[in-house]
Amino acid sequence: MVEKKAKNKSMTDKQSYRVKNEYLAENYSEVTSMEFYREMFPLGSFERRGHLEDAKANGILTVIEGDKARNYVVFDDLKEIVGQKGAEFAIMSPIGYSGRNRTAKNARWLYGIAIDLDGVEYQNLRDLFFQAKNGFFPQPTYTVNSGHGLHLYYLFERPVPLYLHLHDKLRSFKYALTDLVWNRYTSTYTEREQVQYQGIFQGFRVVGTQSKLGKRYPVKVFRTGEKTTVEQLNSYLAEDKRMTGFHYQSDLTLAQAKEKYPEWYERRIKRGEGRGRWHVNRALYDWWIKKIEESASPGHRYHCLSVLAAYAVKCDVAEDELLSDAMRLLPILDARSDDDHNRLTRRDVLDAMQLYQESYVNFSRAEAERVSGISMPPNKRNGRKQKVHMATMRAVQGVIYPNGEWREGNGRPKGSGTKKLTVFRWRQRHPEGRKADCVRDTGLTKPTVYKWWDEASPINFQEADRERFISLQQQLRQEISQMTPRKMPASDKEKQALKKQIQESINKRSVALVKEAFGDAWWKYTVMFWDSPTAVEDQTRSSGKE
Repeated sequence: MVEKKAKNKSMTDKQSYRVKNEYLAENYSEVTSMEFYREMFPLGSFERRGHLEDAKANGILTVIEGDKARNYVVFDDLKEIVGQKGAEFAIMSPIGYSGRNRTAKNARWLYGIAIDLDGVEYQNLRDLFFQAKNGFFPQPTYTVNSGHGLHLYYLFERPVPLYLHLHDKLRSFKYALTDLVWNRYTSTYTEREQVQYQGIFQGFRVVGTQSKLGKRYPVKVFRTGEKTTVEQLNSYLAEDKRMTGFHYQSDLTLAQAKEKYPEWYERRIKRGEGRGRWHVNRALYDWWIKKIEESASPGHRYHCLSVLAAYAVKCDVAEDELLSDAMRLLPILDARSDDDHNRLTRRDVLDAMQLYQESYVNFSRAEAERVSGISMPPNKRNGRKQKVHMATMRAVQGVIYPNGEWREGNGRPKGSGTKKLTVFRWRQRHPEGRKADCVRDTGLTKPTVYKWWDEASPINFQEADRERFISLQQQLRQEISQMTPRKMPASDKEKQALKKQIQESINKRSVALVKEAFGDAWWKYTVMFWDSPTAVEDQTRSSGKE
């Protein structure tokens, strides 16, 4: 019966919604909103209503009414979720939070991973479960008919702790699962740029509330599999994509952690201090607005705005200014859709603003490119040609290691030279990072990291430092003009010899100027300045609150 209906190639979104419900109902069991969220958050997961002494995390439900968003704390009885039945727009993520705000820094437990799959028609739905049953990718625990697409939930047997150092790992882990699930057989959106990569904190429409199609088309959920584990999901992924290095739960209470890690407790719990972070030139934010205006495609409008929110955090742009800019972009982006069923609304804009939180300060260029569908080729070496860049780097190494101990016979570093720089680069990007994390991320040996750890301590690179570099560059240009003769020698051999001599002088002089300006830590400032990834991301660091 369902297959017969599905042969209609001109089905509307509402007809497709009904067909998906019928197929799922014929093959799987529909469950209620309470049954779904109770299995996601088992009894005892959250704080009991009126029992602050439980000292447990809670769910956070976000309801958007008009232009305003309101968060509701979900207690262990889950009444707040059930009470949203029929609501126009409510979202929730499979996460337990410590606090009253749905921010990444408050996230404590991850109860599952949800993948948003768009462009699902009847044949795609059949192929989806054919692939899952035959081991192409894991069978989802629950499948939600969200209106236009599906939400695939992989619920964990035991929740995963959301330690800060695991956020990036879990996000990459989810991206890898998305790559498996989203393919040319499971979605009509076959172009790579149409795939929607979403972070682990992404909120999804609450089961029982309205879909985008309206109040007569509620979000429905069907049990399609069993609970899983990270280890089971890992078995479907390549080794370099697997989630490792975590524990399901800490054996330490806060009181025990206070006793075992008194310095950490004093700094992070008692004084409320956060990790230092990067602050980026405002030019990045303004540049991204122009890129959105020029290049945002219909399938990526939401994620373009999400990236804008993340960049606003990076660039210290106020939230009200961000919201004003996003609302200004709304009619521009909405006009790019030729489908009346795929409008960009104020609610979409407000939902995208969820990335305006400190955890997204490290939102990378590659990740922004992936989710937005907008190409952002890196501007390497701060605009310098490779030949000039390498010559200057060699000059630095030559001063740091005047006896040439950094070289082997093939010209490659002999351990201490480049390894010292590697440790510094890592510590600069992870100022609160641990030695063990540095060993894991860089691939260096433990003795090597320990050897250079103190000497390669991070520095505070501020705007004033950047201005000093610019001033030094101007001074160097003047000196270069004096080094260069008005008339070059006639023979090629003499020309090359003179060029080599001038280049050596430039290298030595540039190093001398930087050393004079920055003292013993001169090489750190220089390396940091050279490593700036793009012209708009001249990064400056401060010890701001997390």
